[in-house]
Amino acid sequence: MHLSGSCHCKAIRFELESKTPYPYMRCYCSICRKVGGSAGYAINLMGDADSLKTTGTEAKAVYHAEIDGTQSPAERHFCTRCGTHLWVWDPRWPDLVHPHAGVIDTPLPKPPETVHIMLDYKPDWIEVPLGIGHVHFKNYPDLSIEEWHKSKGLYQS
Repeated sequence: MHLSGSCHCKAIRFELESKTPYPYMRCYCSICRKVGGSAGYAINLMGDADSLKTTGTEAKAVYHAEIDGTQSPAERHFCTRCGTHLWVWDPRWPDLVHPHAGVIDTPLPKPPETVHIMLDYKPDWIEVPLGIGHVHFKNYPDLSIEEWHKSKGLYQS
């Protein structure tokens, strides 16, 4: 699926191809919560890094989070003008790019379930939905983004 996205001020626009466009997983880790700044969690999609095309790169910067005193190699790209977090790229998985679902301007398909991850790091004020259609993990989920899409018949080849 072709996805287009932008920051809030529109200084940065991007597009990419994704075989996994369902925004199904909410991450409650401190990095996603604080950098993404949305509803106590962040939702990342997965795209083909080679297909990423960007305009407005002069307004883009990169943040490397610190995890247990060590700088993460993952690059969190954001707009220096409006502060919008755009995507994550990690040299350990160079073929992938993970845009935040909230910056995608293309209408996204509604997922059949929501997977809540990293719940051990969730603050007490955040209420996580329970019941049918919600799956919970204290840390990482059992399936990757690609595996989840494939298990639901949603992977777009």
